[in-house]
Amino acid sequence: MSESEHVRVDGPAEAAPRRRSPLLFLLPLLLFGALAVVFLVGLFAGDASKVPSALIGKPAPAITLTALEGLQRDGRPVPTLAMGDLAAGRATIVNVFASWCAPCRVEHPFLVAMAESPAVKAGRVAVVGINYKDEAENARRFLGALGNPYSAVGVDRTGRAAIEWGVYGVPETFLIGPDGRILEKHVGPLDAQSAGKMLARAMTGR
Repeated sequence: MSESEHVRVDGPAEAAPRRRSPLLFLLPLLLFGALAVVFLVGLFAGDASKVPSALIGKPAPAITLTALEGLQRDGRPVPTLAMGDLAAGRATIVNVFASWCAPCRVEHPFLVAMAESPAVKAGRVAVVGINYKDEAENARRFLGALGNPYSAVGVDRTGRAAIEWGVYGVPETFLIGPDGRILEKHVGPLDAQSAGKMLARAMTGR
């Protein structure tokens, strides 16, 4: 055997490097996917519009609001929302809205439909509004273009009243019982189903 063909072995041959399982590379993705599923289930479980409120079952917070200047309905000035009106022996639907709020435009036809319902026409249920951080001219234009479903509108220019009521953002709608206690709070725009359910509950007064 020639010198070039001679192979000298001084020790054991080096072991070949181990190949990592492909599952190790997929593990972070699998964990992320599992967390995403858990998050989505928690996010969408239940009705997101039914946000728990510490005020449910309690009297509506006392607030002082001014009337929306220049707003008229049937040729007469629309009065401000007075707290005494919320405990007048009939249910009241209180809608927090603003002219700059896009979802408010989406829900507005359902408020107008509520105002045209026999229960509201007969005075068994009232629909009133709180105008939130808005300009009077813009609010009047908003109601003039889309219709005014409110028998009273109070102006919350600073947003202080909304804080007292625990408002997250506009639109929000409260159902007040005949005794002035808050029965229900709906966060976000009303649709046909939620508006119908709220009106039906308002008619029962509880």
